Amino acid sequence: MTVPPTTTTTDRNGTEGWADFFASGFSGSPVMVILRGLSPEDAVATARTAWAAGVRLVEVTVESENGLRALEEVARAADGEHTVGAGTVTTPERLAAAVAAGAGFGVAPGLDPDTVHAAGRAGVPFLPGVATPTEVGQALRLGVRTVKAFPASSLGAPWVSALSGPFPELRVVATGGVRPDNAGEFLRAGALGLGVGQSATVGGALEALVGAAADG
Repeated sequence: MTVPPTTTTTDRNGTEGWADFFASGFSGSPVMVILRGLSPEDAVATARTAWAAGVRLVEVTVESENGLRALEEVARAADGEHTVGAGTVTTPERLAAAVAAGAGFGVAPGLDPDTVHAAGRAGVPFLPGVATPTEVGQALRLGVRTVKAFPASSLGAPWVSALSGPFPELRVVATGGVRPDNAGEFLRAGALGLGVGQSATVGGALEALVGAAADG
């Protein structure tokens, strides 16, 4: 099933609906698989492994031309049945290239207001990265209510839960150093979802991670 796209631009930044998009994307499985530095063929194979495990969101990073080619191939393999996103989207120009390659959403390691605005104008759900309460506050002022906590292993699960006090409307996707042995900690701390690298797909590791996430 394809995650419903977001095209509404009724608020000043076009961010309305992004939170619902990510809530829907993580509803079947709270795991998003991140594909970085793979050939197009390997990216497609890994994406198929993720989809078979019940993962609905797959992200292909686009910091290189090879990444864009891999994104194109994974989006083609999804064939409208799955939503494929672009990662490491750090500029409006990179966002435009990713959308042209077939990205249905964008993810960034940090918070760049220009890229958030560009995603709003394009009608593309966007997940910026944050690591401080100041960045969280800025994201909320931009209309972004779902953010990526990065690097999650350094911030820790208590950091995620601590945000719920001053920012009760915020939803967090923990990314960076998430493993089967700590996945439950982040979800119990209130994380909406978990972003994991392709190493999690090797030797049954993804199934273990999805199982750990399901157990909370």
